[in-house]
Order: sequence, then C-alpha cells, then structure tokens
Amino acid sequence: MTMQQLTRNQGLVFDVLTHSEGPLSAYSILDKLRDSGFRAPLQVYRALDKLLEFGLVHRLESMNAFVACAHPDEGCHAHGLTAFIICETCGDVVEFHDHMIEDRLKGFAKDRNFKTGKTTIEIRGTCAGCA
Repeated sequence: MTMQQLTRNQGLVFDVLTHSEGPLSAYSILDKLRDSGFRAPLQVYRALDKLLEFGLVHRLESMNAFVACAHPDEGCHAHGLTAFIICETCGDVVEFHDHMIEDRLKGFAKDRNFKTGKTTIEIRGTCAGCA
C-alpha cells in the first residue's frame, strides 16, 4: 500500500498519526482534522479501520489509542506478533518485533491446538528518560 493509494481521509488520518508525539484517540484525531472537513467520529473510524487493515497503524488496546506503524514498508501486518513498550509517565511508545518470542507463543498455542490470529503485546512501565 502506497500513500498514493490512500483515500483523502485515510491520508489525513495517517499524516496526523505520523506527525504525532504519541498515541492519539480517535476523538483527538477528529479534533486535529476539523479544519480539514472532518465532522463526525465515523469518518475517523472508517479511515482507521482501513489503515489498520493495511498495516499502517496500530491500535494500543490498553490506551484505546492509535499510533503510526514504525516500519510500514516492511509489511508489519504480516507479522504474527507486534509488541510495544509504553512509558506510563511521558506516553512514549516504541514498537518492536521479536521472532523468538513470536515463535515461542506460536509453539505454546500449537501445543494446545489453538489457532492464533493477531497477537499484540503491550509492556507498560517507565522509560529511561523518565526513570
């Protein structure tokens, strides 16, 4: 998926997330895009749904917020596991992938005849700058 293939609304939402200092809720995104013609949360949610599908953004479940993918060119949505460390003090979010953890979790599920879907790990704590 290239930026040229995004709809206008998808591109605007992605741009807001890309330039954000941290995770944003859908309503925060809506507030930032009111001058661009966004009037309803549904406009933001539709764009976010597609951006999630394309692997360009991630939803942080524990925060009910969204962040731009740290490496969208690598096909992030193809990974079975996406992990984040989240600073509870400053809100900084770092995305990472660990193939060893991913393989261990897949093995754990397979041993129990459990078919996995998408796996997201959120590790909350304090970053080095805030410690």
